Parts: sequence; C-alpha cells; structure tokens
Amino acid sequence: MQLYRRKRSYAKWMKTFTLSLCAIVAWALAVPASPLFSAPVNDRSSSRPVAPTKAPTNAPKVQSPPASLPPATVRNLRVSSTDEKTRLVLDLDRQIRPIEHHTPNPEQVLISLPQTSLSQLARTKVDNGSLPSLFTITQTEGPTVSVSFLLNNLRGYKQFTLSAPHRLVIDVFARGEPSLSRSLEHQRSPSSSTESPAQPVIPPPKSLTTIVIDPGHGGKDVGALGPRHTEEKDITLKVGLTLRDLLSKQPGLEVLMTRDRDIFVELEERAKFANKHNADLFVSIHVNSHPSQQVKGLEVYHFGEAKDQRALEVAARENGTPINGTGIGWEYLVADLLTAKKIESSLELAWTTKEAMIAHLSHRYPIHDHGVKTAPFYVLRFTTMPSILAEIAFISNPDEEHLLRQSSYLNDIALSLYKGITAFLATNRNGGR
Repeated sequence: MQLYRRKRSYAKWMKTFTLSLCAIVAWALAVPASPLFSAPVNDRSSSRPVAPTKAPTNAPKVQSPPASLPPATVRNLRVSSTDEKTRLVLDLDRQIRPIEHHTPNPEQVLISLPQTSLSQLARTKVDNGSLPSLFTITQTEGPTVSVSFLLNNLRGYKQFTLSAPHRLVIDVFARGEPSLSRSLEHQRSPSSSTESPAQPVIPPPKSLTTIVIDPGHGGKDVGALGPRHTEEKDITLKVGLTLRDLLSKQPGLEVLMTRDRDIFVELEERAKFANKHNADLFVSIHVNSHPSQQVKGLEVYHFGEAKDQRALEVAARENGTPINGTGIGWEYLVADLLTAKKIESSLELAWTTKEAMIAHLSHRYPIHDHGVKTAPFYVLRFTTMPSILAEIAFISNPDEEHLLRQSSYLNDIALSLYKGITAFLATNRNGGR
C-alpha cells in the first residue's frame, strides 16, 4: 500500500513538472529575445536580426520634419560696374544656398538657386534686356533660377551670400583694358549698324550732390520717451546737426535739413522739401522704442511692404497713423514712377549705411544688429530720391537711453552715418539718381 502511494505521488509530480515545463517553453517561444541575450548589433557572424527594443512610454516623441518651405523669390536684380569688376546682386526674400555646376564648356560658370522663382520686377529686367549680356538669367521648372556667364574675357569671379537682407552677390573681374564696364556697354550696342540708336535725353549732371537730413519729430511732437523721460526729438536733432557738419566738409556736397531747431514739421512737408530741392539722397534719423525694455540695437529701413508685425508697428508709430492705415502694399511700389531705380538705390544705401554703423560702433559699444528692413514710412514713400530711415537705438532700453544722453555716443552715431553715406556716394558718383 505504501508503494502504491509513492507511485501515485511520483506520477502526480511528473504531471505537474511536465505542465510547468510546457508552459515555460511556450512562454520562451512567445516572448522576443531579451537585449541581454541578443547578438551584438555589429556582430556580422550572426544572421538573426535583432528585435528592436520597445521605447519607454515616457520617452520624448520624435518630431516629424517640418513641411517644406515655399519657393524663395528673387525680388530684384541689380548690376553695378567699375573698371575692375561688375557686380550682379540678386535680392532674395529668404536665405538660399547657391549651387555651382560643372558644364561641358570649361569656360562657362553656372550657378543655380533651387526652389527659387523670379518676381515680376526681376522677370521684367531679364526680359527687357536691361541687364548686361554678360549674364544669362533663366528660370526653369522646379522652380530653379540659374545664372550663367563665360570666363573668356574675365580674370576670375567670386560668389557669396549675405543676410539682412538676403542676397546672392556675384563679382566678375576684368582682365585688363578696355574696362569691363566699357566692354559690357559695347556688347549691348549693335555692331552691325553704323547709326547709333536714339538715346534718351539725360539732364546734365549737377555740380553738387544734395543730401537732405531729416531729424525725426520736433516741437509738439516729442516722439518716443525713455524711462528717464529722454525725448526722441532732442536726440535726432543733435545727431542730425553733427552729421550735417561732417558732410558739409566734403567737397561737392550740399547738405540741407528739414529742421535745424526744435520745431514741428509735417511729414508731408519733409518729403516736399527734399523733392523741391531736387535732393540726391534723403536720410531720416529716428530713435526706436519697444514694449520690452530688454530690446536694444539699431536697424535701417527703406520703403517697402512691412515683412513682419514689428516693422509695421514702427512705421505706424513714426507715421502717426493706426496700423490698419499704414500697410501700403507692394502694388503701390510697382506703380510708382522710377520706383525700381529708387528701391534699388535705397536698398544699397540702407545696407551700406547699416554696415558702416555696425563696423564703427561695435568696437566701442555692445551693439545689436537688427539688419535692413522694409516698411511703409510716409517720408520714404513720397520722396523721389533714394531714401532711408535709421533707427539708431532703442530709447526704451535703459542702457541705450543712458548712451543717448552722452554727447560722445551721439557723435559716434553721426560719424557712423557719415561713413555709410560717403561709402555709398563713392560707388554711386551721381547719388542714386
């Protein structure tokens, strides 16, 4: 009897053991291999793929890549020439990385801007032949804008991009006499005809280059106020008078001011004053302000459509108009007489002046560069010559207000503006007209 009980107990144990073993085997087959026992990822001797580990539930989600940006736009094309080089500038609405391509012709240079299209203004310049025949500019599907030229009669070239505003700059260098600028003029004139084509009547050059300085605000219009109640109108007048004295020392320059004392002058009268005196350049001086006292720095504007809310707010404040009455659209620019030339020269003046200000001031002060921007300022809209508006500092920032109360800083501001204006005039002999 005892033997029978032992056999029965043993059989029961074997049954339990067998069921447990089957359960373990079934579980092992169902569960993926643990990383601890998986073959190393870099072990090429193992042909068994490694099962991916499951990420913990609290792990950060991987963000999907942002949607592709819309095509960039070449807003304008500009060309300037000297005896040494010719410069082609493509003004862009955002940063683009140019690509140089190899072509079957080793003398040909081909530079493309992928995902870029020409604006109506740029396309018009390409179609009407106003650009030198040296450059061939096309737009293909994609869209892609391409610039090509031949190195046959050139010493070399370089291309680079700039920001604030975004531009692609291409410089081609002459090999010697005759000058490249004269060679380009020769290329554009017909060689098969002995008669010269009819030329537009160009007025004789002025004996003096006239610059109008416009100190913002004045009189009952105090402008922006600083934390210590510093008034914008006083700062702009001091800088304007110093700038006038600096420019007046240069031969060949006539310098006029819309106001030279603390008086109120309507915006319309400022523009009329510059137009009446047939000015070549118009420089309006202002001091910026911002709801946040942390914001500081300088920025230079030329007329155009505001590209962001803050630019629109700055223009509305300086114009003395509500924001919804300030947004002058791009269509006004296109309809303007001589607008293309004015915008082109205003952009160059703004960029040159801003660069000179940063270069001069950054060695002495912690200057923040806010770049070159466009906004519909009244005084820039209704002047007929290249015009800029310089916001020289933020009076709402306590540190910059402190500097604006110092004569040495105002003198440095005026000197930096002077350097920018004279640098522009050095490459534009007859001003911007």
